[in-house]
Amino acid sequence: MRLFAAVLPPDAAVTELARAVDAVHDDRLTWTGRAGWHFTLAFMGEVRDEVLPELHTRLERAAHRTAPFTLRLHGCGHFGERALWAGAAGDLPALRMLAERADAAARRAGVPMDQHHRYTAHLTLARNRSTATPLRPYLDALADFEGTPWQVGTLSLVRSNLPASGVPGEQPRYETVGAWPLGG
Repeated sequence: MRLFAAVLPPDAAVTELARAVDAVHDDRLTWTGRAGWHFTLAFMGEVRDEVLPELHTRLERAAHRTAPFTLRLHGCGHFGERALWAGAAGDLPALRMLAERADAAARRAGVPMDQHHRYTAHLTLARNRSTATPLRPYLDALADFEGTPWQVGTLSLVRSNLPASGVPGEQPRYETVGAWPLGG
């Protein structure tokens, strides 16, 4: 199954961000579904079933070793002209540490992980179908967004079910298959 470790923002934070996104939402970009908004900590890709028990054990350990911390959705950014995202503010060192621990947990459980990169906290809002559509107007409109702080208290393991119908605009479906409280 296709898995990733994540921090899932609470409904109130998603609602705040959705109000800001609604003001700029158009059909020039492919917008992600709000039900799937998350901060990916470690993308694992396809994980073999026999690895799952050890992965769960190691993610639980990673969560136990991390104290709860505060985040808020903050501003926006982009990866080139291909993706628009909301950022995070608050205890970013704790978020990065949780990402490193989730990555290490997956590796130690036997999940082949891509080359490690410095973690950039982001929640993908939209993808650009054409580099002819400039992201600057969206970046300018969302630059001052400041969400209300919330307490991150859970490390989640999420299954990504990719679109299979071939219907244009179909979104991936996400299913939480494991969740562990931070700090034990």
